[in-house]
Amino acid sequence: MNTNREILFHLHHCRGIGIRGMKKLLTSSNLPSIFNLSSTTLQNILQTTAANTEIFFKDLHSFPSAKYMKIYSENNIKWITILDDEYPFLLKNVYDPPLIFFYIGNKNLLQASKKLAIIGSRKSTLYTTKILQELIPKLVEKQVIIISGLAKGADTIAHTLTIDNGGGTIGVLGGGFNHIYPKQNAPLAKKMKEEQLLISEYPPYVKPEKWHFPFRNRIISGLSNAVFITEAEKKSGTFITADYALNEGRDVLCVPGPIFDHLSQGTNALIQEGAKMVLSIEDIFSELRV
Repeated sequence: MNTNREILFHLHHCRGIGIRGMKKLLTSSNLPSIFNLSSTTLQNILQTTAANTEIFFKDLHSFPSAKYMKIYSENNIKWITILDDEYPFLLKNVYDPPLIFFYIGNKNLLQASKKLAIIGSRKSTLYTTKILQELIPKLVEKQVIIISGLAKGADTIAHTLTIDNGGGTIGVLGGGFNHIYPKQNAPLAKKMKEEQLLISEYPPYVKPEKWHFPFRNRIISGLSNAVFITEAEKKSGTFITADYALNEGRDVLCVPGPIFDHLSQGTNALIQEGAKMVLSIEDIFSELRV
């Protein structure tokens, strides 16, 4: 490992610490010196258990990074670290930005000037479909990049309609590239790898865990200029993304719905709390300034 970005790659694959542990290491030591630290010193820095420290110490000195770099390269998997000039500016300025993320596809989509996150319920109805059928072609005309999470429902509709209309879309995964979830979206993911962009902060071999999905939502909102919500229940994962977006200073845009529909209760509540109500494409254009 000759560069700091290669050391970040190595640390990211070591078990026993997460993103906060990595940040503690980075703020306490320069990267090359980490390999000279004793396990006791590492435990004091990481403030974790002896067992986790032991696992990390073992991986720190044994994980075959060069081998994995080669495997990833052979599978068109590339990576960007927070030290790189090409790291997205908007994402760098969120709370807990990923120190490294992996990507397959057209990374130029990350540098687009206008990016809109489209999210909603995994149980989305025809209402979401009709809304996105109306709005996405007009967003594509303005070269707005659509970001979503490749989940069931609204995410799938947003990615698919963007592709069908000749636009650019980015999918942010909750697991590694080798474990697309849900499985029925594997064909969509394959198409996006070839023509669009998939990104994940998890190494390709990592299976998605339930807690990954709310955590990855900070990336969906962090990459975007604004977040657009079609349908959502109260206290849903969509609410988590909305909270991330508000904390990061992003505009949250919502479509109102019938007051007795549980999938509109979330969006209606967000509008009541200050989210912008979207009644036409012009409401989105004015927030994106396109």
